[in-house]
Amino acid sequence: MPSKLDQLKTMTTIVADTGDMEAIRAFEPVDSTTNPTLILKAAQMPAYKPLVEEAILWGISHNHPASAITDRLAVNFGEELTKIVPGRVSTEVDADLSFDVDGTVAKARAIIADYERRGIARGRILIKIAATWEGIRAAEILQREGIDCNMTLIFSLVQAVACAEAKAFLISPFVGRILDWYSKKEGKTYTSETDPGVLSVRAIYAYYKAYGIDTIIMGASFRNIGEIEALAGCDRLTISPTLLEELSKDQGVLERKLDPRTAAARAPAAFSLDEKTFRYLLNEDAMATEKLSEGIRSFSQDLQALRALVSKRLAEAA
Repeated sequence: MPSKLDQLKTMTTIVADTGDMEAIRAFEPVDSTTNPTLILKAAQMPAYKPLVEEAILWGISHNHPASAITDRLAVNFGEELTKIVPGRVSTEVDADLSFDVDGTVAKARAIIADYERRGIARGRILIKIAATWEGIRAAEILQREGIDCNMTLIFSLVQAVACAEAKAFLISPFVGRILDWYSKKEGKTYTSETDPGVLSVRAIYAYYKAYGIDTIIMGASFRNIGEIEALAGCDRLTISPTLLEELSKDQGVLERKLDPRTAAARAPAAFSLDEKTFRYLLNEDAMATEKLSEGIRSFSQDLQALRALVSKRLAEAA
């Protein structure tokens, strides 16, 4: 009997949710995604010291600030990841640009330009952007330029629909963080079938398949393999090394839960969004509003911590 990981690979594209390249080599995912939290963690691991040192020396030789060096560091990791995975690598725009359309577009263009200078085609990269109204508008511009976007911090169908209308390449709905909110708010224990995060992704999946939306759905932020099993068949799932290992050791039968041929029957009614409607409906969803804001703050804090680490290394090298 093949492992549940091997079974999952037959129905869903597996993406590694890590900056640890050895873990990626071990589980052979198709794609890889990173964020400031993962880069911060990986940057402090001895194995990746050369990537950090290169960025530091580049910054010193060009007299660049810590912010530019952290951008280069993210691309350094991304470049190495493109040598390991055959598919896409996601690189995130600074979280402090989450409400800045022009700033997000400029940063995304700069990231793509850096990859292209290294001989890495834009078709190998996804620019990761928080799914605020401004982030979605930035993605709309970038998609028209052939720069594919991964819309992150998705907690609601409202965000998912807005991203689809902007022709975003991919969305990352966060399963575990939704569960966290409801568990704390309601004090309940959920099964994989009643998990609010799982149900949210299933609703998005049904909507997209019912209305012929091409935007890819990549479930993210899992707390346990039960959530992953409950979304077997989703377009893509981005999974941490710990949970990938757990799936690789489980020899049980994995049932497909999501199928485009049957999902449409459960789809919510279609709707469209302008800015006013988007902001109102998102505001009406307390969980999505709180988790989106919290996610941006958390990524921003880790980005600042990464810049502080770089500043410290610059001071030591002076």
